[in-house]
Amino acid sequence: MRDFIDVTGKNEDEAISKALAQLNLDRDDVSVEVLERAKSGFLGLGACPAKIRVYYGPEEEERPPVSPEPLPSEPAGEEPRREEAKPRRPAPEKRERPERRERPAPQEKRERPAAEKREQPAESPRREEPIQPVSPGEEADDEKAAAIKAFLSGLLEHMGVSAGIKVYLPEKGRYKVILEGQGLGALIGRRGETLDAVQQLTSYAVNRGGGPRVRIHLDAENYRAKREQSLQHLARKVAGKVVRYRRSVTLEPMNAYERHVIHTALQDYEGVTTYSTGTDPNRRVVVAFDRG
Repeated sequence: MRDFIDVTGKNEDEAISKALAQLNLDRDDVSVEVLERAKSGFLGLGACPAKIRVYYGPEEEERPPVSPEPLPSEPAGEEPRREEAKPRRPAPEKRERPERRERPAPQEKRERPAAEKREQPAESPRREEPIQPVSPGEEADDEKAAAIKAFLSGLLEHMGVSAGIKVYLPEKGRYKVILEGQGLGALIGRRGETLDAVQQLTSYAVNRGGGPRVRIHLDAENYRAKREQSLQHLARKVAGKVVRYRRSVTLEPMNAYERHVIHTALQDYEGVTTYSTGTDPNRRVVVAFDRG
């Protein structure tokens, strides 16, 4: 048994320092056992110092008693045991692995739905066709078109964005504005939030002057078409899950145009119905299972 002393202190470190000073030893020369940890108490009441036990002196190694066990002179008894252990190693009957080879059957079943899922996205290229017509014809040249160009030119100049402005009139009362240029990502913003804000400002500025109210659809770098395509793909993917699990799914908040894309994409989808819930800007589309 090693010698030891018990020491107390405000904390464990202070108690260890006291013990080392008493023994005139270094920290590496002793081993410490914490008997009681320090407690601060409440407002000084119930405080308790730390108590440790410090062991010092040479350690006693009890390894000699282990040596007598291999000393018995019975090598003849040990050798057969080693010889028996060797044949047991190649003998393990692990030839049952053919059973694992039979397990690919369930894997094939799992691969079939994966293959079917890979075939479903093949429908997406077909959806790109109605989105591609980006050229609505000749540019519009009327009072509203001039007002749109004038407002956007000043706004983009203040934003430090250089872009060409083209205004079209695909149908009466609705103007399509296309911004052309490079590095328009900052103008589009996260999920088109900046582009939507610029569109609203342009609509307000053009319609406040009186006259018939017009609708303005603003696009840059063909973002609207790409966003519409991704929304259509999302709508069909969610609808598939709703039909499979017979549970409704609520999508992330969207503006009126994006909600319209979702509703239109699923209006003929069997087993699914859609509706909107909440208030702007947190209005969402709910894709629900149609039990009828």
